[in-house]
Amino acid sequence: MQEQKIHGSREGAVGHIVFNNPAKLNAVSLDMWDAFVGLLKDYETDPQVRCVVVSGAGGKAFVSGADISKFESERANAEAQVRYDAISKQGYEGLYNFPKPTIAKVTGYCIGGGMNLAACCDMRFCNEGARFGIPAAKLGLGYGFTRIERLSHIVGLPRAMEFLFTARQYSAKEAYEMGLVNGVAADAELDALVARATDAISQNAPLTIALAKAAAREIAKPESRQDHKKLEKMAEACFDSEDFKEGRRAFMEKRKPVFKGR
Repeated sequence: MQEQKIHGSREGAVGHIVFNNPAKLNAVSLDMWDAFVGLLKDYETDPQVRCVVVSGAGGKAFVSGADISKFESERANAEAQVRYDAISKQGYEGLYNFPKPTIAKVTGYCIGGGMNLAACCDMRFCNEGARFGIPAAKLGLGYGFTRIERLSHIVGLPRAMEFLFTARQYSAKEAYEMGLVNGVAADAELDALVARATDAISQNAPLTIALAKAAAREIAKPESRQDHKKLEKMAEACFDSEDFKEGRRAFMEKRKPVFKGR
């Protein structure tokens, strides 16, 4: 039986998605994108899932972009290219707009499409050996507006331009110093570092977190397109929720609250 190239699992309140193509540094094929989108939809509707961690198998790479070996079958002509672009965009946008917190757990190379995938997550943690880069200028390909915009929102426009202009690779230390990643750990300690973040998220109020995530996505839009009314309704829902009552009671009783997302 062939091993799945995309692996999903749930541990408590945490949904995991693993790009499992280590022989090709977790390069992504069309069927992998399909499976990735399917898992995102499953986790979005699962009330038990409070956050999602995206990672790559094998330890040598997070995701290394498109699987070039599949180009002949999946991107051989214009029609096939349109199909690939559509499903890969659905994957990137599905992750970026996922309503719950998302974390990229990066080990090894995070290059090109991997950078874009990581930038679609809310937080990023990496091992000490991680390397980050966008080699588009060395390949002559176009790295589009949305990708540059999202990277610039994370590290600032001058740093984003440095990534694109020089096409060089950056170390984990450099990535942390520029704000690309939230934390760096030794290989043996990376899972624990990520778990501290997911544990904190899982114990906090889901409706409050959903509002924060929605607000972050509105902030990224031009002011003329921001939907403040939607955010106001989400804030009202927080104050009308059972979780708000539970939070008040837990504070008064000096205990940890148990939030249910309603």
